[in-house]
Amino acid sequence: MRIETNLGSIEVELYADKAPATVANFLRYVDAGRYKGGRFHRTVTMDNQPDKKVKIEVIQGGVNPAYAEKDYAPIGLERTGATGLRHLDGMISMARDGADTATSDFFICIGDQPSLDYGGKRNPDGQGFAAFGRVTKGMDVVRKIQGSKAEEQTLKPPVEIVSLDRVK
Repeated sequence: MRIETNLGSIEVELYADKAPATVANFLRYVDAGRYKGGRFHRTVTMDNQPDKKVKIEVIQGGVNPAYAEKDYAPIGLERTGATGLRHLDGMISMARDGADTATSDFFICIGDQPSLDYGGKRNPDGQGFAAFGRVTKGMDVVRKIQGSKAEEQTLKPPVEIVSLDRVK
């Protein structure tokens, strides 16, 4: 996968063998073109989460705002305890509220984030998040996005996803 942003390119490999439902869900949005014109809208740094006991570092992106209210049905959570994947530096994972609520938003880890794995303490439910791939090129771009101007955790302005496509 190649995520082209207005700050540069990020290449990601997906682990369909370990997280098949999550990868299929992500590709459903990719193939429908819903990430084109999307945005990285959230940056989480050690300094902008004062109310959290367990701190993380990620950037979060999502679909084009025109599709924001048209997500597909949520998918079941493929827990890291079952997939064997871990939230290491550069891992891409699905954002969620409760278990089994992930739709189109995703995040990329900056540094190792074990509190996002199954049994981790970031979410009160301890279920973790569904990791499904890893950045292979462009972590410098990920860090540039994380360091972009923000108000609290909201990127101002968001970083545009020019395109998000399968690499052939």
